[in-house]
Amino acid sequence: MSNIALAVHGGAGTILRSSMTADLEFEYRRGLENALSAGWAILEKGGSSLDAVEAAVTALEDFPLFNAGRGSVFTHEGKIELDAAIMDGHALRAGAVAFVKNIKNPVGLARLVMEKTQHVLLAGDGADQFAIEMKVDLEPDEYFFTEHRWLQLQDAIAGGRFQLDHSDGTVNTSAPITPSRANPKSKIQSPKSLGTVGAVACDANGYLAAATSTGGMTNKKFGRVGDTAIIGSGTYADANCAVSCTGHGEFFMLGVTAYDVAARMKYKGLSLNDAADETIKHLTEIGGEGGLIAVDSKGNVVLPFNSEGMYRGNVAPDGSYNIHIYG
Repeated sequence: MSNIALAVHGGAGTILRSSMTADLEFEYRRGLENALSAGWAILEKGGSSLDAVEAAVTALEDFPLFNAGRGSVFTHEGKIELDAAIMDGHALRAGAVAFVKNIKNPVGLARLVMEKTQHVLLAGDGADQFAIEMKVDLEPDEYFFTEHRWLQLQDAIAGGRFQLDHSDGTVNTSAPITPSRANPKSKIQSPKSLGTVGAVACDANGYLAAATSTGGMTNKKFGRVGDTAIIGSGTYADANCAVSCTGHGEFFMLGVTAYDVAARMKYKGLSLNDAADETIKHLTEIGGEGGLIAVDSKGNVVLPFNSEGMYRGNVAPDGSYNIHIYG
């Protein structure tokens, strides 16, 4: 089982040691460790990569500091809207949900879309109805309320902006998202922090899987959907690699970033490390900020990003946990 591997992330952006208290850093590390423990417990017993990434992301959704599940940010209307996706690289099948409400663990619902329907993506009221039919765990609005997220919303509304996760980083809602290779960020205020959670895994058979979950953007309007639920943009897995992304989702959709790693491996014959590095370079060129985690069928893991930090962790071959926050 030397090839089994697991990595998780909890968001990327301007994450500075100088602005992090010791207690808060401890909590973030604990959240990542819990996710690694949940997924690794499955892999080391010979379980599937699909079960491992679902378990890891479920743990992250249950942890209130990350922007997914219980810790999700508020929309302009003060609601919680959740997106998630999961993909089985061996079978090349996927499931995703967008705009779901009151779902305790959206990643589990995404897996049910994959396994119980002939579809890949369900959204809105229809996805919520499917959740009821599947008898998934629902929670009242109060379960998803966290004070720091509510204060983020009030601040964003007062400033007339939408806000990405983990810090005071904001994006002007009137600024068009228009990437430019000559000056990639000329028409967009670069976000300081970007929130999503995810996991990738390789099991003892060399099978790969990826899962991603998010609460989106603080103060988002107009039915915005990011990259998380879009297969190939924020989440992808095949026989070559499994990828989960975190960052400003519009650019990950423009770059089809998760699939871009797999395509560079498949069509250019690149290693996982080189493919991921090229993908992040391309993301930077089109004006995107964030990072990704990826694993290949040999158990190699990469965690590249172009922001100042990314909540991330993986399990080393000896079973020890590598957990990092800063750049």
